[in-house]
Parts: sequence; C-alpha cells; structure tokens
Amino acid sequence: MRLPLPRGPVSAALFAVIGSPVGAPPIVSDLPEQIDRAVGASGDILVDGDLQLSLFVLYELHYGGIAGVDERWEWDPALLACRASIEAGFEAALRERVETIAQTLFALTAEGDEPGLSHYVRTEATHDQVRELFIARSIYTLKEADPHSWAIPRLSGRAKSALVEVQSDEYGAGRVDRMHAVLYARAMRGAGLETQYGHYLDQVDARILTSVNTMSLFGLHRRLRGAIAGHLAAFEMTSSLPNQRIAAGLRRLGYGDDVVDYFDEHVEADAVHEQIAGRDLAGGLVEAEPELAADVLFGAAACLAVDGWASEHMLAAWQDGRSGLRPAPRIHRATISVPKRRIPSTRRKTSRGA
Repeated sequence: MRLPLPRGPVSAALFAVIGSPVGAPPIVSDLPEQIDRAVGASGDILVDGDLQLSLFVLYELHYGGIAGVDERWEWDPALLACRASIEAGFEAALRERVETIAQTLFALTAEGDEPGLSHYVRTEATHDQVRELFIARSIYTLKEADPHSWAIPRLSGRAKSALVEVQSDEYGAGRVDRMHAVLYARAMRGAGLETQYGHYLDQVDARILTSVNTMSLFGLHRRLRGAIAGHLAAFEMTSSLPNQRIAAGLRRLGYGDDVVDYFDEHVEADAVHEQIAGRDLAGGLVEAEPELAADVLFGAAACLAVDGWASEHMLAAWQDGRSGLRPAPRIHRATISVPKRRIPSTRRKTSRGA
C-alpha cells in the first residue's frame, strides 16, 4: 500500500521519518519521546485517529510493506520503541474498557436482541451505504486472515492443528481464486470500487483502525497468543448469521454472484469454523495451557467490543442520514509537504522493547 495522509502531529512526524532511507543523515529526532507524550495526553487512545493510524502504519511494515518505504525500517530499534509506546497505552485501554466475563465462549458470542448493522443492510441499506461498508471492511479483509496467522508458530498440538485448518480455508485451501481476500476484492470490483489494499485508508474512521490494530497487537506478541486465539474464536463464532443477512441485503439491491459470493462463502465456512475455533483452538489451548484462560476470554471480549464500536458508529451515522466514512481527501498527496524531522540514530540502544 502507499502511505496515507497523516491525521495529526504523530503520524506526520512518523511518515517523515520512514519516508527517508534508513541511515541517511541527518538521523536525529525526538520521535519516541513525542509519541510517549502523545500517548499520555490522548483523551481516548481507542478512538485517537493520529495514534491509531501511526500504529497501523508501524504494523504494516510487518505485513506487505509500504510503497516507497525502505523495508529495513521494519526492525529499526527506534521505530520498535515507538510502536511499543503506543502498544502499551493501547493494550492498557483495551483491558480497562473491555469487560471480560467468566462464561463459556459460546455464551459470550450469543446474539443479543438489539438489531445491528447486518440487520440494517438486509432490510434498509442503500447502494451508497453498502459501498461504505465494503470500504470500511477492506482495511482488514483485503489481507484477511494474516493477523491471526502470526499465532501458528506460537501454538502446538490440538490448538495449532485447529488454527491451521481454519486458516487453510481462509487462504482458499490451495485455490488462489477462493482466497477470502480475493473473493472480497471481486465483491468490491463488482460494486464499482477500487481493490488496491489500503486505497481507502484515508476515509475510514479511527474505530476501523482500532479493530485491525487489535488483531495485530494480539498476533504479533507471543505473550498474547491466548488473546489472538480467543479473538479468532469470537470472530468465527459471530460471522455466519451476519454474513447471511448481508448477502440477503445485497441480493435485495440487485447485486449478482460476483458481489455476494464472499458473503455466501462465509455463511457456510464459518458455521464449521466456529466449532473448530471455539472447541479445538480456544478450548485446546486452554486445555494445554490453563493459565491462558483469562487471555482467551479477553481476546474474545475485545473482538466483540471493538468490532461492535465500529459497527455502531457506522449504523448511527446511517440512521442519522450521514456517511459512516471520513470525507475523501481533496488535496492530492503530491501537493502535501510533511515537515522533515531530525530522528535519532537508529543504531542507539533503547530501553524499550518491541
């Protein structure tokens, strides 16, 4: 993907840093300290667009990379310190906000009585609103399954086997054309949208970034392997019925199989995945490592809460007659000048880890 537009001083400073080659002089800056101050001063890091976008871009260095950005920035010690600073505030806020309840995962993921976003799509959403939904979900779905795959080498036995089984289906079970990210790109194309990963990053609300960052946070830290397992279990166990409703809404609007196929695939696949993820992945992990039970429940609760905030924001906007997206940027990136900052030597030692 390409670098998005900054959303504040932190992302502007970060983008100026990674826009230059690693080791290119001058390499002096207060970026880690600036981020520390921003995290401490943030009114709510969970909806702080500047910090969430900065974290998203720092994580993206570990995924497909960013056009024009030196790939050596991925393991730069100063950037890892920056990432760790945002992560510390992010995880603390998640743990404070998300109420983990000691009930079974199936009870935790049971559908409530309140109609949600998928109900609205089934019965009321317009073509423009459906396209907004596609855009918002593209930030994760065009790389679907990748954040959870970080957990594969960190698990063993029954839990590892279950995760690989689920991920194999996500990646098309050997068929490139059936990869879920490919199916989603086809759906977006059929709805008249661009399919390049990150194309709509500038337009999505901070809550969408928080949702994707939650997966990356859990997946990239071995100590949070219980949380990423719980997240995937909840993700799969709450997917089938909403996708069925969205598929019905798309057909109501006259969309064809090229658009609906992605959602139909998830109705069937996730009905199977929920059993594997709930019983064998999450259950198998807790059976092998009982001390991870609390983190499994935390990951599941975080999935439901964070994704719920994003859906509630979009639904509230639609019901109020507004767009659920940020306004499309009117200034072309080429005309934007981000002031260069002096960054510290990336060879220095730092007291903060990744």
